[in-house]
Amino acid sequence: MKKYIHWFVLAVIVAGMILCLPFFDSCEELTEDVLRVHILANSDSAADQSLKLGVRDRVLEGCSAYYNGCKGKEEALAITRDHLPEIERLAAAEIRRRGFDYPVRAEVGEMFFNTRYYDDFTLPAGSYDALRLTIGGGEGQNWWCVMYPSLCVGAASERDMKESLDTGEYQVVTGERYDFRFKLVEYWEGIRARFRE
Repeated sequence: MKKYIHWFVLAVIVAGMILCLPFFDSCEELTEDVLRVHILANSDSAADQSLKLGVRDRVLEGCSAYYNGCKGKEEALAITRDHLPEIERLAAAEIRRRGFDYPVRAEVGEMFFNTRYYDDFTLPAGSYDALRLTIGGGEGQNWWCVMYPSLCVGAASERDMKESLDTGEYQVVTGERYDFRFKLVEYWEGIRARFRE
């Protein structure tokens, strides 16, 4: 009897994975079509966390026009790389304006993110290209969102998502928030990230 239970459990797992393959594919495509932003605060102190949000607002405001008319993530990535010094200057100016003297570093690279639930959309776990801003020691809680398509900028979000993502990707992002498939993707992507390291 135990032997049959093991086979049954294995069959359920395999069937579940087969049924989830289109979802997994859309999640993987999504990681290739999205440029994220990741801001690390100097520390977890209230002042440093408030500073992080001020830097976020200044950078998002200063960068919002960069991506108007962008035809894809690769173009957004190139624009971001071209503007790294300017992005760093915007962040540094906000840090000084608020009375701090922390250094700030802007860089673009591939980074692993866990599944992230926002108010109106969900981003599955995976390795994404991202703009990272590190304030001071970068040891505090972080903040992240999506630079392209411009999901961090309120009113444009829904339109930008529909125009920039294919149907499967859009369904992943706007679908059921606590879908068990997001956990499966997170486990799988976590394993893949460990092997890449």
